[in-house]
Amino acid sequence: MDTLLETEKLANFINGEWVEVENTTAVINPATGKEVVQVPLSDANAVDQAVASAQAAQKQWALVPAPQRAEVLYRVGNLLKERKEKLSQLLTMENGKVLEEARGEVQEGIDMAFYMAGEGRRLFGQTTPSELKDKFAMSQRVPVGVVGIITPWNFPIAIATWKSFPAIVAGNAVVWKPATETPIMAYELAKIFEEGGLPKGVINVVFGSGSTVGDSMVHHPDIRVISFTGSNEVGRNIAAECGRQLKKVSLEMGGKNAIIVMDDADIDLAVEGILWSAFGTSGQRCTACSRVIVHEAVKGKLEQKLLTAMERLTIGDGLDESMKVGPIINQAGIRKIKDYIEIGKEEGAKLLVGGHEFRDGAHQGGNYFSPTLFTDATADMRIAQEEIFGPVVSLIPVQSFEEAVEVNNGVEFGLSSSIFTQNVNRVFQAQRDLDTGIVYVNAGTTGAEIHLPFGGTKGTGNGHRDSGVQALDVFTEWKAVYVDYSGKLQRAQIDVE
Repeated sequence: MDTLLETEKLANFINGEWVEVENTTAVINPATGKEVVQVPLSDANAVDQAVASAQAAQKQWALVPAPQRAEVLYRVGNLLKERKEKLSQLLTMENGKVLEEARGEVQEGIDMAFYMAGEGRRLFGQTTPSELKDKFAMSQRVPVGVVGIITPWNFPIAIATWKSFPAIVAGNAVVWKPATETPIMAYELAKIFEEGGLPKGVINVVFGSGSTVGDSMVHHPDIRVISFTGSNEVGRNIAAECGRQLKKVSLEMGGKNAIIVMDDADIDLAVEGILWSAFGTSGQRCTACSRVIVHEAVKGKLEQKLLTAMERLTIGDGLDESMKVGPIINQAGIRKIKDYIEIGKEEGAKLLVGGHEFRDGAHQGGNYFSPTLFTDATADMRIAQEEIFGPVVSLIPVQSFEEAVEVNNGVEFGLSSSIFTQNVNRVFQAQRDLDTGIVYVNAGTTGAEIHLPFGGTKGTGNGHRDSGVQALDVFTEWKAVYVDYSGKLQRAQIDVE
């Protein structure tokens, strides 16, 4: 057991109590292959208990004034700040991302706590004139009830805060299923909620598999919202079942994000943006750049500068501050990346560098894959269409800005896009025409800020957004309220003079 973690076996957190589960599985540090902790594999009964706890707690929590609910989030934010370094190291141990990235992720949680706490004094509705005399009309946000959140392993604390904090400040109670690969952040965040004074039952953490715990949550009639981040296949199944139940559902799924490099771009800056976007978190981000759409006039120059920069990347255990690229989460991820390397070769793309696993020396025991660059890819190749979720990027040459936009939009996803250019006219055309939920100009495809909506178009999601004030739309219903002080019955539309 690592001294940062006070237990060898995690437990569920239900109704403010730590509930042990007999059946467990090991959490493996992807950088070393060593066990970090045992995580429960809960059954459907645990979900039932968590939902019952949440239902009872939510009725009282909804009656607490929203500014008072926000005070809990302020305390949670301060506790996250106090423990930022410890949390960052634990995150790197379970997830593998390098320490500077882990610190950035914890900071997202801190920022989200304070931002959503501020919404406790807003949660704005609208007042509007009535069409009748002596009548008042307004709308207000009200909580939905019990919310189910299902979060992935690649951002185990940031995404959880995007979902849980707006749900809680809006007056809901939460049942949370974290990824079994990265449960430690959920354990630590539950402790922080407890210390921050959140009433028992408002947050419940149930560890376990998606096929058991996740499925039970999706089918549970008393969970009225499912907020899910993960694969398209699972997301589509969740949407189908939630639709059958008329249950609200928010989906944030895949991406096949591109950086456009025009002929007037600052090439050195573009290289920096590509490196960070493609190889940060070892490419295991829904916003990772896996396509570079480059104007043919600067393709050769960009290619050479990118190859030179990639040679300087250091690959290893993320707890070593000199490392820039950490491991892949598990061997299944490695196998998927290897399969796509072979697909790219068979399709005719030229492999310039990488394409192999590291298994010896300092990398022994871990899941390390070399940063990989294909060139002369075409827009219709599978490596240019399908999400790989690894440190693999493909250069696609184009002849014009219009072709670049067409290639960018010609995938099933629509999460993030980027353009490097110094032409202000093209900047405004790009932000209008690029069919993605996030557009960056002269920056990479990653780096979203918590006060703006996060999500995408097409196959990336179903129209809802995490983060920003728009996240409140997922976790609230709109209620229209009419107050007639005329002292007589007035019939809308009929009695309008």
